[in-house]
Amino acid sequence: MAVFLRKLFRIGRLPSALRAEVEAEGVLFMAEYVAVTRRFRGAVPGLRSSGSIASYVGSLVLTDERVLGTLSSVPKLAGRTIDQRWDAEQSGAVTGVLSETGLTLEVDVAAVDPRCSGELSLHYKEHIPAEVLARLPRTTVAFDVPPEYVFRAVGVPYHP
Repeated sequence: MAVFLRKLFRIGRLPSALRAEVEAEGVLFMAEYVAVTRRFRGAVPGLRSSGSIASYVGSLVLTDERVLGTLSSVPKLAGRTIDQRWDAEQSGAVTGVLSETGLTLEVDVAAVDPRCSGELSLHYKEHIPAEVLARLPRTTVAFDVPPEYVFRAVGVPYHP
């Protein structure tokens, strides 16, 4: 029933503006209404967790130019969790791995904000065909994010 409601209210659909951007880049793979599992164990100001798991929904897009992942909790609004060009420098506190089981993002939260510690991951659970993976310039990416990324992901208001 939950998947039906998400699709009915379009929670997890790629917003129109982003859809137009990626279609102009040559879409290799696009999936909407993707189940995303967020795991967190650690501490951020305002939250200490010995292990929490939450389910979200989002979109995953692979183009000739980049990998794009979003999370949605309300209709027509999606936050980007990854928007990394293939030709960008591949270093930072977030590492991503694309495989046939989807996309997994691992965040070194202490490197993002020294007030934080622990482990944070997001797993986009969507089958990516082997022939799509073979066409990608790489199957691993890395990038930096601002501290708000970690706070938003674990559901805590950000205060600099």
